[in-house]
Amino acid sequence: RRHVLQASQQLTEIINSCLESETSAESPEPSRDAEPADEEDSGLHCLWVDKFTPRRYTELLSDDYTNRCLLKWLKLWDTVVFGKENAVKKSKPSTEARPPFSQPKEQQNKWKTKVQLTEEILEAELDQYKRPKYKVALLCGPPGLGKTTLAHVIAKHAGYNAVEMNASDDRSPEVFKTRIEAATQMKSVLGANEKPNCLIIDEIDGAPTASINVLLNIIHQKDVEGEAAAGAGRRRRREGGLLLRPIICICNDQ
Repeated sequence: RRHVLQASQQLTEIINSCLESETSAESPEPSRDAEPADEEDSGLHCLWVDKFTPRRYTELLSDDYTNRCLLKWLKLWDTVVFGKENAVKKSKPSTEARPPFSQPKEQQNKWKTKVQLTEEILEAELDQYKRPKYKVALLCGPPGLGKTTLAHVIAKHAGYNAVEMNASDDRSPEVFKTRIEAATQMKSVLGANEKPNCLIIDEIDGAPTASINVLLNIIHQKDVEGEAAAGAGRRRRREGGLLLRPIICICNDQ
């Protein structure tokens, strides 16, 4: 075992020296990009999956269609989180110039591709609180596919602070509810940089039914109360219970 450890350390040193020589030959990168590399080199037994993990959106090797859909959904929260108005997509003039053709709606949707249908769903109107129609995104796939990495990279790319929790660890519904409320209602203060949280719930398929019901109540219950109050002429909005932050759930078995 000692010989194997020595050989692996020698191999790691050789690879690090080759990488350093290649980076020194090229143009130097900004100092902010060099800081994480220094932290990684300090660890002798750092895993390669952690050392070479993607840190920017352009470094992702996962499915590009999935990456763009998740990023587009996360950007729909900009209105309520950052106060930014989403740009209205103008209709193409070519479609307006075409002659009217009476065709059933079901038949029109039949010939649309998966990309077109997904984009139509993501471009749906926001609700009365300026939130997207779908409050939670679900990433499914086998282990090692890069779901957690994708969620962290896209959350950082969209300007959020990624807060990860494991649903299978918090078996108690009360603890599960407390952690969700703390992550979605409280702001994160990281020195001078203050960013809103994006909650990432890993292993959501391992959570008990009671915890799933808690999550569903947080998503839907306040909407129903708000509509009932608006119908009665009293429109009340309680910031403490309304979900105003995006949630990304991850599971292996859909």
